[in-house]
Amino acid sequence: MAGVAPGLFGVGRARVWEEVRTLVLPLAVVLVGLFAVSLLHAGGLQAAAGGPVVLVLFSLGWVAVLGVLAVCALAALVRQYLKPARPPAARLAPLPGWSKPFLAVLGSAWFGIGTGLLVEPRFWADFVPWAVNRPDAQALGVWGAALGVGVLGALAEDDLTRTRPALLALPGIALAVAVVLGVRASEVDWSSGAALSLVTMVAGLLVAGIVGHRLSARGPAPRP
Repeated sequence: MAGVAPGLFGVGRARVWEEVRTLVLPLAVVLVGLFAVSLLHAGGLQAAAGGPVVLVLFSLGWVAVLGVLAVCALAALVRQYLKPARPPAARLAPLPGWSKPFLAVLGSAWFGIGTGLLVEPRFWADFVPWAVNRPDAQALGVWGAALGVGVLGALAEDDLTRTRPALLALPGIALAVAVVLGVRASEVDWSSGAALSLVTMVAGLLVAGIVGHRLSARGPAPRP
């Protein structure tokens, strides 16, 4: 969440829908997905299982805030797509050809593992290099699927100027995950293939964000 925040501030400066949908669509996936996972495992919430009053109140607030934000995100999307479509903005800075296979593999990897964790958490939880229960596995699946949607969405947009908010979010997410992995290093099975895959995928987010930002800073490509 902390890693996504810089990109969300960039949404307010966008002029057209094409410039923000690579971040807004994954945002909707996260909010709706986490709300659904919370309701699916409602019996395990502090509010249902009982506990210290602070944790119970936080549990209720978590569900309430997620629910409100999920409804707002869906309402914004419905309103956006019900509006008469304008001619799409011109693509000013197409993605370099060499980057497209990289983005396709990176986006497919995140979307694939995320979908697997959501649909079959018992099986796919073994691909997480630390111990997770079913709710945690599905929550991680939501984030994985959302990252896949964002990366593949950037590939579909094929324009660096349309992905600037998302480019701000990618390095932040990668660095936040790296900090958590560093702090909890003793709980990670670093010798597993899952750990190597995760490190590679997180590094891919960092590289994609940094390289994309540097390319977009050069300005639009010269027009013929």
